[in-house]
Amino acid sequence: TRGMLEILSQHSGHLLYSLLSLLGGVKVFWGLEDGLNDVQEIIKTEKAYPERRLRGVLEELSQGCSQFISLANKDQNQSGRTKLDKERLKLCLSEVEAIGQQAKSMRSQVKKSTVRDKLKLAQNFLSKLRFLAEEPQHSVPDVFIWMISNGKRIAYARVPSKDILYSSIDEEKGKDCGKVKTIFLRIPGKKGFGPAGWTVQSKIEIYLWLGLSRQRKDYLSGLPNGFEENKLSRGPGLPASPPISLTYMMKQIFQLRVHMYQARSLFAADSTGLSDPFARVFFSSQSQVTEVLAETLCPTWDQLLVFENVELFGEASELRDDPPIIVIELYDQDTVGKADFMGRTFAKPVVKMADEHYGPPRFPPQLEYYQIYRGNCTAGEMLAAFELLQIGPNGKADLPPIDGPTDMDRGPILPVPLGIRPVLSKYRIEVLFWGLRDLKRVNLAQVDRPRVDIECAGKGVQSSLISNYRKNPNFSTLVKWFEVDLPENELLHPPLNIRVVDCRAFGRYTLVGSNAVTTLRKFIYRGADKQANNWSTTGIKSLKNRACVYLYYSYKKDDDKDGKGKKKKRKKGDEIEEEELDESMLDWWSKYFASIETLTEVYPKELESEFDNFEDWLHSFNLYRGKAGDDDDQNVTDEDRIVGKFKGSLCMYKVSDDMPRDMNHDSNMGMFHNIPSNDPINVLVRIYVIRASDLHPADINGKADPYIAIKLGKTEIKDKENYISKQLNPLFGKSFDVEATFPMDSTLTVSIYDWDLVGTDDLIGETKIDLENRFYSKHRATCGVARAYAIHGYNVWRDPMKPTHILTKLCKDGKLDGPHYGPGGRVKVENRVFMAPTEIEDENGLKKQTDEHLALTVLNHWEEIPRAGCKLVTEHVETRPLLHPDKPGIEQGRIEMWVDMFPKDMTAPGPALDISPRKPKKFELRVIVWNTDEVVLEDDDIFTGEKSSDIFVRGWLKGQQEDKQDTDVHYHSITGEGNFNWRFVYPFDYLMAEEKIVISKKESMFAWDETEYKIPARLNLQVSKNHYSWEFLCAVELDLNRFPRGAKTAKQCTIEMVTKEAEMPMVSIFKQKRIKGWWPFVARNEEDEFELTGKVEAELHLLTGEEAEKSPVGEGRNEPEPLEKPNRPDVALLWFLIPFKAAKHLICDQYRWLTIKIVTALLLLAIFALFIYNMPGYMVKKMLGA
Repeated sequence: TRGMLEILSQHSGHLLYSLLSLLGGVKVFWGLEDGLNDVQEIIKTEKAYPERRLRGVLEELSQGCSQFISLANKDQNQSGRTKLDKERLKLCLSEVEAIGQQAKSMRSQVKKSTVRDKLKLAQNFLSKLRFLAEEPQHSVPDVFIWMISNGKRIAYARVPSKDILYSSIDEEKGKDCGKVKTIFLRIPGKKGFGPAGWTVQSKIEIYLWLGLSRQRKDYLSGLPNGFEENKLSRGPGLPASPPISLTYMMKQIFQLRVHMYQARSLFAADSTGLSDPFARVFFSSQSQVTEVLAETLCPTWDQLLVFENVELFGEASELRDDPPIIVIELYDQDTVGKADFMGRTFAKPVVKMADEHYGPPRFPPQLEYYQIYRGNCTAGEMLAAFELLQIGPNGKADLPPIDGPTDMDRGPILPVPLGIRPVLSKYRIEVLFWGLRDLKRVNLAQVDRPRVDIECAGKGVQSSLISNYRKNPNFSTLVKWFEVDLPENELLHPPLNIRVVDCRAFGRYTLVGSNAVTTLRKFIYRGADKQANNWSTTGIKSLKNRACVYLYYSYKKDDDKDGKGKKKKRKKGDEIEEEELDESMLDWWSKYFASIETLTEVYPKELESEFDNFEDWLHSFNLYRGKAGDDDDQNVTDEDRIVGKFKGSLCMYKVSDDMPRDMNHDSNMGMFHNIPSNDPINVLVRIYVIRASDLHPADINGKADPYIAIKLGKTEIKDKENYISKQLNPLFGKSFDVEATFPMDSTLTVSIYDWDLVGTDDLIGETKIDLENRFYSKHRATCGVARAYAIHGYNVWRDPMKPTHILTKLCKDGKLDGPHYGPGGRVKVENRVFMAPTEIEDENGLKKQTDEHLALTVLNHWEEIPRAGCKLVTEHVETRPLLHPDKPGIEQGRIEMWVDMFPKDMTAPGPALDISPRKPKKFELRVIVWNTDEVVLEDDDIFTGEKSSDIFVRGWLKGQQEDKQDTDVHYHSITGEGNFNWRFVYPFDYLMAEEKIVISKKESMFAWDETEYKIPARLNLQVSKNHYSWEFLCAVELDLNRFPRGAKTAKQCTIEMVTKEAEMPMVSIFKQKRIKGWWPFVARNEEDEFELTGKVEAELHLLTGEEAEKSPVGEGRNEPEPLEKPNRPDVALLWFLIPFKAAKHLICDQYRWLTIKIVTALLLLAIFALFIYNMPGYMVKKMLGA
């Protein structure tokens, strides 16, 4: 009986528009996801031509994108669209079009060598399409399926509506629409989250169809044929309703055979770090379980489960093409309580119909790996095969026969048949037992007498017993071996289990920890890999013999260097001037800052990442104990489960009568002959710590007071007295010598602590280094090989063994022919010839003949030597991350350092390199401001209207603003010209190598000590108005290490000296010492562009602290060595002349016509007043006749 779902709608479908318009893009997403999974599987199983499959996937993606765009363009005119639909469709069209074009262009770039990189890019396409497929606003609600018991909802499943949406266009149809699908019900509510909700509550097979009422005629089109509909009778004229049930009359009988072979890397469900796994297989309405295998994470069941008389409904052809899903769940069997869920996987069987022949290529089915999932994370892999065989008219007689039980100890358990079981061959596995490290307590008791048990495919070997772990954690017997039958297909090799047990009193054995080596491929010895020393079973690919190749190695690295201590400096017009280098100033920091040449290699990460963890022949296997954590459980990580390390190695090879003669097999040591002894050895460890960067703040002010702590074995050094105040990027420059004994003291811990005045110091971060692997590695990580050989100076050779001795030892260990030194600066090793200089200069300048340069050239190209060659560790600085135990995985900063190791039984090394930070040198900069010209005038005289300014010059060094110095004021400059003859004096501390000024000062009055700052050396000169307003007019900033040469005259001084600085001849005051000239003052206008606002004539004079003490000068124009007063215009009668100038300006210029009018009016008024005044007297005289 099938259930069905239908949505009835009276509308034309505008509610479903956004779903329908995007389903074409979802189809593209499905195809891409399946294709990329196929490519990954091909790469994983190392099948041929993965690049061809990837090209096909990209071609399908490109075509699918084009098809989606054409369908979407047709739907653009559909009615009922919202603004969100329109904008989302535009976004999808542009994104899909871009993806299609990129996929098309990338298809031609896919090659065998680039298939992995292109696969990552294709996965980016998948993530983009996955984002586009998600709807921001659901127009149709999802479908919920509930299981109800006694009126209570006990389980549910949620089906996205877009997956079951129907469309007449196949590209727009949901992926599960009109199909019988298997759905798993889960617990509702909060109980459904986490491990409790991962167990399947119910499995149902359901047929879902979602569409419009006018499309209802198609809702049964996807059902398997062979059914009858049971409908309710409805009145005449009413539309037909869906059937209430379907009765299938056609059924097929099958037999399911489940071939459970093995699993690996399963979830650790017990406190011991192991599990007792068994598998439960569900198919249709039946289920079966495998046997329980105790205490293993890599079980080999080798069991056949047979499901008899499985009834499946539908046509045979449909069942053959799309069989039901098989569910396999893995559980951990507990003595008390129910089994713990460990993971789940799904599979589809290979179907054989009754009329088909049981034979190649489909039958018998091949074993395949199936990924096991626990929640959202992976939890191992299962190797199995599944076949579904139809039972025909003759019954089970036509089925392939099943062999009976072969192992009487296992009872009636059926093994995997021979045709499906892998073809086995006899292998010999040799185990190198080196030692155990960092074992933690077990049940509150220390581990004292540990032993290692090795097991693979039911066979194994035990190491010798370590009698006293604390005294010597290495094994007395190094190599043991055992033989085992393993599949010829290397991908099907079972895991190798490493278990460490502690032998305690009364014959008790306590499990300390375990590790499962899931892949043995890198430990397989291959005859083509001819290694002379056989230290590494992984090996470096052998190089075919070549003809003699001449490698010319230039001792002088830089072609622009000519002679000792001279460096050519190229100027404009290809003119070359020689610049003398003061060799007395050169030290290790010269190499570090690359001021001479790149002699030291600075790695941006740990040295282990560059040399494969130095596991060329000695490997470290972490030992785990305790239950594993889930994704939701952040309290349990793999790091927390580590209880120690087993150090050793493996070598496996086929055992046959015609074994190759070049295997160099030793009767006692096997393939591990020529490895060094693992007896305790005394070593001098020299740790160089240069600097730390980006430290995590530890104080409330956002800074830290870091210092170094070193721990190696029982030795602990805390450099607390030399903490660096308030720095997150401290420069340490420290070296520490520690004596250690390997293997007891093999882990070096370098920590950075924050100094606190009160309370305990806080740990900022630490890094741990396995010194033992470095010490024994054939990459020779004991002391880095320098790029050049010198017997004195900053680049002196620091290894006790000279290059010739090192080369002789490597050739002897590798059984190589050479070295043979010949005339003309040549050396031959095997069939390779190298050339280099043969002279060296001593401290007195005398040249001597030596072969050290020749030997060093070979060492720097040692990876090119056939058979025994490998890259040697060069002189280096490694950058290591700092981690905090309470914040796993979060970087707390980085530290730059390197480690040298010298055996005590060899020649003692020289003194440690002096890498202490350079002390800043005292300098004094004297700046004389002579004149200014064309300074912008911004003041208007109220009375005279003239442009003028009262200007002065202010100067300071960047970072020393509190030491600003001012000239006197040049009053009433009406041309922009200023005369000063004023001297500034700036003492400062300077680091030549870093080209920085060093300033030490307290951040506040409450600070405990001074904080050091490093600031670029820059001189600032600024022109301002008078001292009262301090209004800024213009300025210039000169980088004292590189600034334009001053112009000889003010006319030659232009703004191009600032805007086109790169084209100007540059000078450094630290080399020129004294320079005089004109420099432009600039300011930004309203368009934020530079404009010329003045010029200054200045003289810069740099002296060392000693020179300044011998010839002191005064500031300004003071003694000693006073400067003359400037020749400025006389302003003594300025107070008397200003009123007359003001009157002239007012009367003659600004108010001329007003003045004429006023004077005329006054004259007329005076005439009128005189007329009025004289008129009465004149009239009386006239009247009296006088």
